[in-house]
Amino acid sequence: MTSAQADQNNHSIAHYSALKTAVANGEEARLKALLANQTMQPLEKGYLLDLARLGKNQNIISLLEAVPVRE
Repeated sequence: MTSAQADQNNHSIAHYSALKTAVANGEEARLKALLANQTMQPLEKGYLLDLARLGKNQNIISLLEAVPVRE
């Protein structure tokens, strides 16, 4: 793994962690900013949707449902 790949991986982990935190805290504006022009893998999206459903915030659920899935 090159240094650039390691940096990208660390960025991805940090970004996903920020997404989880925003969903768990019900931070709609923050989540919207983090999701801008993003795609997700199906497993990531499913987990975040499950987390959002636990919080019962329909706006956050809608934001996550609108995110395109990458294969």
